[in-house]
Amino acid sequence: MLLTENAPPSLPAPDPAFRRDIIEGLSREPKATPPIWFYDQRGSELFEAITDLPEYYPTRTETALLERHGRDFAAAIGPGRAVVEFGAGSARKTPHLLRAIDPAAYVPVDISGDFLHASSAQLASAFPGLPVLPLVGDFNTDLALPTAIDGLPRLGFFPGSTIGNMEPHAAVNLLRAMRRLLGEGAMLLIGMDRIKDRGRLVAAYDDAAGVTAAFNLNLIRRINRELDGDLPLDGFVHRAVWNDDKARIEMHLEAVRPLHFHVAGQCFRMTEGETIHTESSHKYGPRDERLLLRAGDWEPVREWSDEEGLFSLVLAEA
Repeated sequence: MLLTENAPPSLPAPDPAFRRDIIEGLSREPKATPPIWFYDQRGSELFEAITDLPEYYPTRTETALLERHGRDFAAAIGPGRAVVEFGAGSARKTPHLLRAIDPAAYVPVDISGDFLHASSAQLASAFPGLPVLPLVGDFNTDLALPTAIDGLPRLGFFPGSTIGNMEPHAAVNLLRAMRRLLGEGAMLLIGMDRIKDRGRLVAAYDDAAGVTAAFNLNLIRRINRELDGDLPLDGFVHRAVWNDDKARIEMHLEAVRPLHFHVAGQCFRMTEGETIHTESSHKYGPRDERLLLRAGDWEPVREWSDEEGLFSLVLAEA
């Protein structure tokens, strides 16, 4: 059954936070914008296409772990929890978890309202006895969970290694916020991408078909559409680089020539070769994972990884 609470159909356009973040990001040296603004309707669709690419190992590896270890999850988590999924998107992986643990309710949280409601309707149809309560919002800000799950023990679900998109201090702050939101007795199942060969990492973020490039460049289209921008689409190219010092993949939009453009009435310039840093994806070793979770007030209790050690799912307790 599909229920809604405090969930408008979509974010207003132009979104004041979007305007603020883009203006601030383009005013910095070096320029950088938050990755959350990739996810308009088109951006969400492109990201789903990325997850099916042969180069993009995280989704299929994590999905295989969810399929393979259902009995382990059931034993470690138990039935009757309200599952709160942060950044649910299409929720393609979620049914594997829901079938395994017999939850009492499911609360998908995502910033892309139209995309969230479509995926929630599909999931509600697949689980007709499960209350599905989509919540449109940014999980980096204060959220109010639906009152329908008051009193239920909770399981946070944060797949896809989305935690890697944040700087370590921000990741710790988010984990602490999740701990406060989910409350006493809560658990968290989180996906963490591992450090691995540079070539494999770069290929996953710069695929041969150019889907990730289209995803990155879609941010320019959104800025032009929603913030009255005139950034030239042919003035930028997608770049993915491995920053070994910070153990992260970085995505950039690189100016291919000197540029002069406007956004929300403000003027900006870029030199040839200058970039807008649009996303980071930090990778973690096993010890790093545990250190990060403990800093965020979570105690790791179980971990599952694939045979190659590409990706891990970590279960932690509040």
